Amino acid sequence: MRLPFFALTALALVLAAGAPARVARAAEPAPAIAFTFDDGLDPAAEPAAARWNAEILAALSRSGVKAMLFPAGRTGGTPGGLALTRAWGDSGHAIGNHTYSHRNLGSARMTVDEFGADVMRADSLFRVLPGFTPMLRFPYLKEGESAEKRDAFRAWMRAHGYRPAPVSVDASDWWYSTRWRELERAGRAADLPRLREAYVAHLWDRACYYDSLARAVLGRSPRHVLLLHTNAINAACVGDVIAHFRAHGWNVIAPAEAFADPLYASEPAAVPAGESIVWSHARVAGAKGLRYPAEDGEYEAPRLARLGL
Repeated sequence: MRLPFFALTALALVLAAGAPARVARAAEPAPAIAFTFDDGLDPAAEPAAARWNAEILAALSRSGVKAMLFPAGRTGGTPGGLALTRAWGDSGHAIGNHTYSHRNLGSARMTVDEFGADVMRADSLFRVLPGFTPMLRFPYLKEGESAEKRDAFRAWMRAHGYRPAPVSVDASDWWYSTRWRELERAGRAADLPRLREAYVAHLWDRACYYDSLARAVLGRSPRHVLLLHTNAINAACVGDVIAHFRAHGWNVIAPAEAFADPLYASEPAAVPAGESIVWSHARVAGAKGLRYPAEDGEYEAPRLARLGL
């Protein structure tokens, strides 16, 4: 795979910081990526919830892809939301835990005990569903603002039989989805195909960036895990995203296969803890030029403004 300019720039930044790297050989297997979705949907809060849920599941089915949903109790665990969450398990997808209240462990106001109780509140809702796996996706990808809290919650997870569910490829799909809905409400349906194209390009851009960063820091391309959300733009576009990755030589694999990569059992020492696990290892390695937070809508807004979107 030929890396685009932005990926080569990221690679140069890491190499300049002295991080170990090996040049990928032509004989290496194709990059692989798994699709995971956060939050779940509540019909009481979002009238389009059932439609979006069905459209995402239908696109995954047509594409022959098994994914993993990390529902939050406040959305995917409500009476109506729980039925939509169960549909993922019934369709053969894995289901994890995204806490009940979607609170930020990286906040100094959040204690380990409070956060753990919130995880178990969601656990009581989702554990009975088909496909449930005791893996935790941290809200906002924040795992503690201090080493003490980070390590204390890692110990909590081990004691409660939970594994973390990090991502290697972070992105701002939530921001693109917000813009998608704004255009719909403004009667600008004619602009949606251009936003669809920009969105697919955004996810591809981020995947190539994190893959190049991983090759520089880890010396290899790991089995990637992509962070998405159950939202409007993915209901409309996830099939296109899958097709784009495949067309560019990437294999789309099941989350269980991706999470078996040793990368996801590692415990980076970065503080604040969290973000993409590749980003965290790069920060520990002293890579220069890393943004914090690693991904946010503010980075994407100028690009869409230039496109008139």
